[in-house]
Amino acid sequence: MKLDSKIYIAGHRGLVGSALMRILRDRGYENFVTRTHAELDLTSQAAVDAFFAAEKLDYVFLAAAKVGGIHANNTYPAEFIRDNLAIQTNVIHAAYKNNVKRLLFLGSSCIYPKLAPQPMKEEHLLTSELEPTNRPYALAKIAGIEMCWAYNRQYKTQYLAVMPTNLYGPGDNYHPENSHVIPALIRRFHEAKLANAPSVTVWGTGTPRREFLYSEDMADACVYLMNLPDAQFVPLLGQDRNDGLAPLMNIGVGEDLTIRELAETVKDVVGYTGVIEFDTSKPDGTPRKLMNVGRLNAMGWSAHTAMHNGLDAAYRDFKANSDS
Repeated sequence: MKLDSKIYIAGHRGLVGSALMRILRDRGYENFVTRTHAELDLTSQAAVDAFFAAEKLDYVFLAAAKVGGIHANNTYPAEFIRDNLAIQTNVIHAAYKNNVKRLLFLGSSCIYPKLAPQPMKEEHLLTSELEPTNRPYALAKIAGIEMCWAYNRQYKTQYLAVMPTNLYGPGDNYHPENSHVIPALIRRFHEAKLANAPSVTVWGTGTPRREFLYSEDMADACVYLMNLPDAQFVPLLGQDRNDGLAPLMNIGVGEDLTIRELAETVKDVVGYTGVIEFDTSKPDGTPRKLMNVGRLNAMGWSAHTAMHNGLDAAYRDFKANSDS
């Protein structure tokens, strides 16, 4: 991407989108196109078509999505599949019709089977059953990967799907019911600290293992991939591939920890001194989700933010937004 390339970040106010904005600005990019949900409803085909036709974009980061944790996925399964299918279908097709040079489609590690071999490789996609608690969301994202692949094969487009592990950082969603595990824990421990509560309850047994990536590391990886020369980028796209490997790249840190260890770390960052209790009547979700990031590491990129440092930055952001 040239510094004056016209770049559209769909979902620029979300966790990943805001990190992308910060990383790109820091590197001298300035020709951004952004729209809030109130300004552009990405589930509307007519609105998206008109927007792309008017703006003549060069590059697209598709980070807009309906996302949430186990509770949100269980409560709103229809919205999770409907909205995500609509958003990605409209944006990917409009990008093709308006000659966008490259598109990066952001998914999630939950696309992989519930019992996929660990660590999960890109070729494990669609090899066995999905985790039931987030299947509607996962199926929507899998459809997005397949759509990128289909357009690459048929139209020689340059659309790459990236699958991050669990993300956290500034700009996260701290809703008391619909947030992911790290922002949910930050909020619970913070409120318990203010209330001098004797204990904080965490869903599940605490034994599942999860991998977490700081959002600005994720954004850094996305920009790195989008800037690869054609000689490295095009072979990732599956334009003429017969080996069955989708245009898909894992992004993660390659290490995981238990939910119990995570809760203890967040407790330490927040400065809460009470007891952690686990509600074993609540679902654990997938037993383990660790990404194999060997392909990306071999290309020259790896994560660099330590977990404690990332959590500290996330907590500072949460307090700043809570105060405001």
